[in-house]
Amino acid sequence: MNRIFTILVLAGVPLTFVGSMMHWSSIVMFIICSVTVIAISSFMGRATESLAIVSGPRIGGLLNATFGNAVELIISIFALQAGLIGVVLASLTGSVLGNLLLVGGLSFFLGGLKFKRQKFSIHDARHNSGLLVFAVIVAFVIPEIFAMSMNEAKTLQLSVGISIIMIVLYLAGLVFKLVTHRGVYAHSEDNSTSEEHEEPEWTKKKALTILLLSTLAVAYVSESLVHTFEAVGEQFGWSELFIGVIIVAIVGNAAEHSSAIIMAMKNKMDVAVEIAIGSTLQIAMFVAPVLVLISLFMPQAMPLVFTMPELVAMATAVLLTISVSNDGESNWFEGLTLLAAYLIMGIGFYLL
Repeated sequence: MNRIFTILVLAGVPLTFVGSMMHWSSIVMFIICSVTVIAISSFMGRATESLAIVSGPRIGGLLNATFGNAVELIISIFALQAGLIGVVLASLTGSVLGNLLLVGGLSFFLGGLKFKRQKFSIHDARHNSGLLVFAVIVAFVIPEIFAMSMNEAKTLQLSVGISIIMIVLYLAGLVFKLVTHRGVYAHSEDNSTSEEHEEPEWTKKKALTILLLSTLAVAYVSESLVHTFEAVGEQFGWSELFIGVIIVAIVGNAAEHSSAIIMAMKNKMDVAVEIAIGSTLQIAMFVAPVLVLISLFMPQAMPLVFTMPELVAMATAVLLTISVSNDGESNWFEGLTLLAAYLIMGIGFYLL
């Protein structure tokens, strides 16, 4: 499989360049760019898995989420430049749903098929639950409620203020988990003993180098990918909402998807959960606010105001994830429940 991804990257990047120069059809370019981004993301996943072995589950999960979300951030910046505000907001929604329900669901399901009962840190689960409620239900719903009685200028001011607060709180949360309270809630699980003896695929230096090169390659391919959205949407009858929530979110978060599932099947649920939930928190509390601030320098500013279906879907995903993860254990049926919720929402967004 790794050899296939290598071939796809070596062929996909040049084909993206040639296709852009020769103005190939949007559908052909969409397929080439999407496959190439997913293939590049596999290298990012392998690199962050190596770093996770060296650095531990928390830092490893954070690195995976950060570089995985770098793809999402890059695609969104190009979409902002193209004026596709709806696609950007929908892709943020899709990232939240994809990480919590699709990635979390597949991790619980496939890991649960191999191991009947998997455990992870209950302290981290409860800590993340509070942040999920704040990030999605509080910080996303409040702008929508207040925006009903505000003009566009005041709505944008509210969005900027909330964005700054969310970024500060996210950074404070990292300090809390990685500095001031690192190891305070350490736990000893039977399934974590094997992590100490596992050898990373790549050295730290090589992994970081591959992450950097992969991010640059994704940035180049993503620009071509964004330019295909409108034509592909018209061809297949996809709305901006569906493209953002499903297509962009899956392609943009391919690195986290593969890494979390691999970790779950190795019974490393602390890393898998940290990737799924940590990536969601990073999207909601850092990537989304940063995009709001970046949009101030774009032709059209982006307020942090989602549609009602998006808000309801994200709030439901958060509550469902909290209900199945707060006990610090998972099984295949809980994973199937999360996947079922994702499919229901996907059908809804497709038909909307």
